[in-house]
Amino acid sequence: MVKTDGTAYTVAVAGIGYVGLSMAVLLSQHNKVIATDIDFGKVDLLNRRVSAIEDKEIKQYLRECELNLSATVNAEDAYAEADYILICTPTNFNDEKGYFDTSSVEAVLSEAMAVNPSAVIVIKSTVPVGYTKQLAGRYPNCKIIFSPEFLREGKALYDNLHPSRIIVGTVNQNKEHSEAAHIFASMLQEAALDKKIPVLFPESSEAEAVKLFSNAYLAMRIAFFNELDSFAELNHLDSANIIDGMGMDSRIGKNYNNPSFGYGGYCLPKDTKQLVSSFGDAPKSLISAIVQSNAVRKDYIAENILKMVSAKVTGEKKPVVGVYQLAMKSGSDNLRNSAVCDVVKALQKSGRVEILIYENNIPVELKIEGVRIASSLKELKADSDLIIANRCDEKLTDVAHKLYTRDIYNRD
Repeated sequence: MVKTDGTAYTVAVAGIGYVGLSMAVLLSQHNKVIATDIDFGKVDLLNRRVSAIEDKEIKQYLRECELNLSATVNAEDAYAEADYILICTPTNFNDEKGYFDTSSVEAVLSEAMAVNPSAVIVIKSTVPVGYTKQLAGRYPNCKIIFSPEFLREGKALYDNLHPSRIIVGTVNQNKEHSEAAHIFASMLQEAALDKKIPVLFPESSEAEAVKLFSNAYLAMRIAFFNELDSFAELNHLDSANIIDGMGMDSRIGKNYNNPSFGYGGYCLPKDTKQLVSSFGDAPKSLISAIVQSNAVRKDYIAENILKMVSAKVTGEKKPVVGVYQLAMKSGSDNLRNSAVCDVVKALQKSGRVEILIYENNIPVELKIEGVRIASSLKELKADSDLIIANRCDEKLTDVAHKLYTRDIYNRD
């Protein structure tokens, strides 16, 4: 994608998380991209062409492709000459306020406008419905557009190269803003491997709603099949036979139907809570039920584990529940809002078992006290009376008699 003068566009990407990193890699195929982050480590890794996250796909792309990509901790340098500035910073849900914490978005916008007021601001962070319009009111001279991301952790670059759709929402449907939105959509189309990609240019609030309702629907499917699985397990039925039979109906399909301990990760928990908050006085019994269903599922799983392990062990010794991986899904190192972590905490609260965890990545902020960390998978297998796994792994085949999982299809 080139400008009318024949030169490439310059794009600044604020935030080198899995969204920002994959966007930076994607767009740097045809544009000059400067990524910026407050994390010196991530910046250094990216400049050395080593992925800042555990993503094998991005690592390979960084090493094999000719990319016009650099990174810096100096945000002003990144923004100074940018035609487009992408905001890909985290917006965590604040449970006390019942609202997304959008302070990082506003901090980037404020700094970017001070340095380069002519740049187009593209918000990729997930925000409440109506948020972009509010920002546009506070910054009337700023060209702000909202383009939701639909990326899976561990598959972010793949999803950018093969997007299901491209959506770019504008606040003011004037010629300048509309042109900026269409150019950005063309950048994404040009960089993708697929060429027939559906493109939509709604009002920004509608684009924000697409993101939140999409994730709420995915969470609803997970919650539905988890409740189905709870019913089947309690009634000694084969969940797979029921789900397979349902999936033969094309209206239902076979996606997002694999039972788990509950949905988790960065997006689904916070986005469903934000959507409930956004409804205000509007009817929302279904959306509210999704959040509640996930909590009920995790409680059910914990109680079931306690019953199973108690039946395996007799005497005064506390049974040992081994936990294979805390991450929310296979191929991810994300422990944020992990359903497994919540199950572990519930087991701890019962005081009836000891916990032994095998996990490759235990961050300091996890704060699960009073658990023992296995130094090896061998130790986990040997010392556990029961091993729980949100997602199965062939490494556990030899301890199938100890294993408790609700993973039917060996996939996420």
